[in-house]
Amino acid sequence: MEYTSREISIGSLRLGGNQPIRLQSMTNTNTMDTEATVAQAVRMIEAGCELVRITAPGPKEAAHLEVIKKELKKRGFSVPLIADIHFNPTAAEIAARIVEKVRINPGNYIDRNAVTGINYTEAEYHDELERTALRLRPLLDICREHGTAIRIGTNHGSLSRRIVNRYGDTPEGMVQSAFEFTRICHDQGFHNLVLSMKSSNVRVMVSAYRMLAEKLREEGLNYPLHLGVTEAGDGEDGRLKSIAGIGAMLARGIGDTIRVSLTEDPEAELPVASSIVERFQQTNPDGTIIRRIRPDLCIGSELPFKKEVSETSGHLGGKNPPALLLESKGNYYQAEENGKLSVLPHAIIHISDFQNDGNTLRMLHIGESLIETNPDDIIKMLGSDVTMAVMAEAGATGLRTLAGRMRDAGLKNPLILKSPANIDNSENLLTENSLNPGNLLLDGIGDGLCLNADAVEIDQVIRIGFGLLQATRMRMTKTEFIACPSCGRTLFNIQEALQKVKARTGHLKGLKIGVMGCIVNGPGEMADADYGYVGAGNGKVTLYKSKEAVKRGIPEDEAVEALVELIKEGGDWKES
Repeated sequence: MEYTSREISIGSLRLGGNQPIRLQSMTNTNTMDTEATVAQAVRMIEAGCELVRITAPGPKEAAHLEVIKKELKKRGFSVPLIADIHFNPTAAEIAARIVEKVRINPGNYIDRNAVTGINYTEAEYHDELERTALRLRPLLDICREHGTAIRIGTNHGSLSRRIVNRYGDTPEGMVQSAFEFTRICHDQGFHNLVLSMKSSNVRVMVSAYRMLAEKLREEGLNYPLHLGVTEAGDGEDGRLKSIAGIGAMLARGIGDTIRVSLTEDPEAELPVASSIVERFQQTNPDGTIIRRIRPDLCIGSELPFKKEVSETSGHLGGKNPPALLLESKGNYYQAEENGKLSVLPHAIIHISDFQNDGNTLRMLHIGESLIETNPDDIIKMLGSDVTMAVMAEAGATGLRTLAGRMRDAGLKNPLILKSPANIDNSENLLTENSLNPGNLLLDGIGDGLCLNADAVEIDQVIRIGFGLLQATRMRMTKTEFIACPSCGRTLFNIQEALQKVKARTGHLKGLKIGVMGCIVNGPGEMADADYGYVGAGNGKVTLYKSKEAVKRGIPEDEAVEALVELIKEGGDWKES
């Protein structure tokens, strides 16, 4: 589904329509520290940031944005600034007179965050919507007067209790949350809008954006969309989640601006964002940039999410976990979670040398052209031997076409996915495979993937491969860390804290641990985490077990060991 958005203005920057995909990031300094915030914003801009977001948790910080803006202009920088607002309409109204865009969260701008045990009658639900419209009107009037844009930024972890009561903590709830605010803006004649659907779960994020784009298109409310995976973490894991989620939407023609959220310095996010968008647009000789999805990444057809159990072929398919295969110098290996490799027992065959032989494990290797020209022959061959695995090396549309044909024919041969892209370094290996076949893995398609290991160290290939399977929720092989990128609300060094938590708990396979800077989105975004480490004040941490805060006000220098003790008390600790 291609989604064509309308163009809007964010200061002098045009967004949406045929405009380039815009890159943005967010400062993580104290907003009241002018020098630190300006210096960081400059580093972000020099790294390619086109919109700079700054937190404004209260009226004081919102007013201080004027000082920051003047100082940036004094230094020759005039990129649009975005005020990030939570809980405080007054702060939003102050900021809207100063900056070019205000981001509000419909889950906590007026309504309170989700709590259980509250039911709403139709009258109560309608009354809260009326109250929301009245409270939002002053901001819309100010934004209209000053030409300020608004992002309605929905977060999976901070839906209002009213939304959760009616729609649950679901992608549908996220969409309805955004739509309530969108309709209010639309009904009051305000259209300088951007929408987003953020989640730390990449599958939830993709599902919510697809649902949102479809609903916007149906109702003729084609506002630009901001893409991102929130609380993605750091390092390879944060990049795998972000590229897979953002890329899955851009491959569908959905998305106008992106932010890669990493628990790293914000300027480190921009090279990752650039590596994504360069595959979805091109620069002409005259310097103009046009949208163009690289053909092998384009998703030309959709398949309903339907995870099916395939036939077993050796250690592939059936009830075996999704596999990671490596191709190195023409030989194929299967990787284990401990890093060991074993020679793939399957004989690799091609359609031209196929012979019926029920006594040998076989894997049919097919490429894009064969899927396009001989799909019936492929289906016939696979049907003659249901234990024959198939390795499909093709673009996203080709892989989906094959998977769809196999599904229609009732075939359950194990399907291994392989990118056709040329891989010459580790960055390309991570990016290309996150984009394709990552988008199929997110839709539950495939029994594993095959990575080329000729140009990258074997241990790194294995780490990236299993990391991608985990990022797409296909196979859990290690601890999953849900960590925010931090902002001016964070009152401790979250990057340092994350590394300490990783060092102590990174061996706990399958456990989900949240490391969050503050309570704004923290408890919600890590709602499916087993344990959480959340900033609760200056140098203080609250520890969670599931959704319950169980240890409060722990000094930061004691919090990691306290977390370990909590995991032990919960019976989830294992020695490394």
